[in-house]
Amino acid sequence: MLKKGMDSRSHNMVEEIKSDYKASADLGLKRCMQCGLCTSNCPAAKHSNYDPREMVKMVLEDDQGIKENPDIWNCFYCYTCQSNCPVNNSPCQVNQILRETILLEGGNAERIVEFLAYGYSYMDFGVGSIPSDFFDDMVKDFGDHYIQLKVNLEDIREELGLEDYNLKGESLEEIRNILTESGFKKRLETFKEAGESSSES
Repeated sequence: MLKKGMDSRSHNMVEEIKSDYKASADLGLKRCMQCGLCTSNCPAAKHSNYDPREMVKMVLEDDQGIKENPDIWNCFYCYTCQSNCPVNNSPCQVNQILRETILLEGGNAERIVEFLAYGYSYMDFGVGSIPSDFFDDMVKDFGDHYIQLKVNLEDIREELGLEDYNLKGESLEEIRNILTESGFKKRLETFKEAGESSSES
């Protein structure tokens, strides 16, 4: 049965994924033998209907239905599947590229809207940080320790001999220019608008 998905017919998704700049040069996608090791220790598969083996099978068969499958959004990129794979495939990389393709085609933007705050935080501070939108969630998860850390962070860093981690002045402007010129800022805005439109409908 696997042969059907790997014959000489056109496999557009396979070629698109393998030619994506995020794909490892030695990505073993075409070598997948559907052994299921990727799924065996996958935390997302354990706690949801996500199945990396099935996702890879659908990609190999050029089954566009995978783009409509909501379960692919349950992968959280732990790379356990890649570590387990005997033929050096990475369902995790395949998933990342597949999800980005879906987003660029205008689908499922509502799935990433809440994460856009990380991008805007990067634009604001020039470094990766937990956006203020998530402050209440962090306090709920970590308790008052998180509040104390945030309130005293500058003093703690100074005591440890560390500089301020926020970029300032020219350095921050350089980062913002790079993010603007590279299309990062426009992409954030595009996904934000698409997410807002889909949540209204």
